[in-house]
Amino acid sequence: MKKLIIILFVTLSVNAFSQTDSLLNEQQNLAEELMNRNGSLTIGGYAQIDYNQPINKNIINNGVLDVHRLVMLFGYKFNSRTNFITEIEFEHVKEVYVEQAFLNYKITNYLNFRGGLMLIPMGIVNEYHEPPTFNGVERPGLDSKITPTTWREIGAGFTGRFNDISLKYQLYTVNGLKGYDGGAKFSGAKGLRSGRQKGAKSIINSPNLTGRIDFYGVSALKIGLSGYFGKSQSSLFNGIDKSDNDLVLQADSSVVEISMLGADLRYNKKGFQLKGQYNYVSINNTIQYNMFTGSDLGSAMSGYYLELAYNVFELTKLKTELIPFVRYENYNTHFKTNNFISADNNFHTEEIVFGIGWKLARGAVLKADYQYSKSKAEDDWNNQLNLGIGIMF
Repeated sequence: MKKLIIILFVTLSVNAFSQTDSLLNEQQNLAEELMNRNGSLTIGGYAQIDYNQPINKNIINNGVLDVHRLVMLFGYKFNSRTNFITEIEFEHVKEVYVEQAFLNYKITNYLNFRGGLMLIPMGIVNEYHEPPTFNGVERPGLDSKITPTTWREIGAGFTGRFNDISLKYQLYTVNGLKGYDGGAKFSGAKGLRSGRQKGAKSIINSPNLTGRIDFYGVSALKIGLSGYFGKSQSSLFNGIDKSDNDLVLQADSSVVEISMLGADLRYNKKGFQLKGQYNYVSINNTIQYNMFTGSDLGSAMSGYYLELAYNVFELTKLKTELIPFVRYENYNTHFKTNNFISADNNFHTEEIVFGIGWKLARGAVLKADYQYSKSKAEDDWNNQLNLGIGIMF
């Protein structure tokens, strides 16, 4: 299975680069669309309603029905250069979050200042997380444990695009993931996910740097490279005397240094779709961190997925889309471990998902898929049926 998908991936990538025509196929997420709409006040939103049913021939399991998320976006245009975008999310009916809240100022056609609560530009789904923009009911597992979607932090920086060379860039300084707050926030089981501060009284000891470059100059192809670098944040640094070496060393033991790199591509031509993403995370100071906190954080994480899809209505005059797909995924939060802990195969996961999406209209989709998943420590696959409704406007 893996060899077949990799062969298709390489073949189609080579074919895409051989295209002689170069079209402007740069994509925008919903927040960027709102900034480009006419009018001072603009409104958008998206929602995801799911049904997840674990299937086991020997065990009866309850299915779960959930209004997974309901999100409203508001944009206000002060003038032709200045925009404010905010995104308010209701998760599981009862949880409320601010997912984005940033000010964007256009300095030139190639340079914008952006500051506030912003999405970290890692991977595909973290920026393009609206349900009609991805196949499958649930987001890929890689975008949960390693690039912890939806990942947003407070910061400031610059973004822009050079359409003449089909290049888009983002570069921000942000507060880092919180690694310690009375206990470990990072682990082998959850990866980095619990360290997201989400703009809620975020603490900062050391600023982090994140950036991304997208190239969209080859017909139907978009390639992205992204990075995130810095130290995690710790509550232990608050109020300690700089001359107290013991307390300073203790606080240092609650911090890790994170270097995350990512590469992804999207190819969409004549109804055929290909997506791929790879992420690698190097984490330093994990021996001290695990000894101090009692956690089992790995010293490196790695993961990738490949996805193939096709719109079967492509050659018809129908305005709807019917898109079957298959995705293979492999991610490991214990890709490397230090001498203090041994690699745990429970944290090395494989997933195969196949399903279909019916786009009733632009921004409205019905989804169904069947998911196989297992860790390297398991002999049998875990099966789950997923059904969903997704909207975006």
